[in-house]
Amino acid sequence: MSQVKRVVIAAVCAALGIVLPMAFHSIPNAGATWLPMHIPVMISGLVAGPAAGAATGVLAPVLSSVLTGMPAAPILPAMTCELLVYGLVSGLLARVVRTGRESVDLYVSLVGAMLAGRVANGLLQALVFSAGSYSLPVWLTASFVTGITGIVLQLAVVVPIVVSLERAGLVPPRYPDAA
Repeated sequence: MSQVKRVVIAAVCAALGIVLPMAFHSIPNAGATWLPMHIPVMISGLVAGPAAGAATGVLAPVLSSVLTGMPAAPILPAMTCELLVYGLVSGLLARVVRTGRESVDLYVSLVGAMLAGRVANGLLQALVFSAGSYSLPVWLTASFVTGITGIVLQLAVVVPIVVSLERAGLVPPRYPDAA
């Protein structure tokens, strides 16, 4: 895939990272529950690679905060770091996980990135952003309980979207010989 196509994918996904949350924020606490900004970041990493995923992970929350006020300034640094990790790790794992089965590769990469981003967020909260007031129960609740709906949504839509983009010829297939 050309560098231009990677940049375009990152830009489109960053734009989706602004628009999708706007649709959800009309519902109270929907951002923390549905995690709409995570979806385009993961797609960017899986489709365009770790650099594009990381760039999307930084651009989406920063631009969204500047343009819409969401995420709020106190949440922005931690969320930006978390999304950067999601995009970076999904892209890295997508490069190295090769089981011979596209959906398995994508789900392993997606779940690995979801876990890595949550661990990074928890560590940064505990050591930097909320040092002294962040605990394991708070992390578990914030990362897994509150966001369970968003986690399920990500598992339900990210891989099918990536597979659909490949089948439509919009991105190169993971296994060209199998097509």
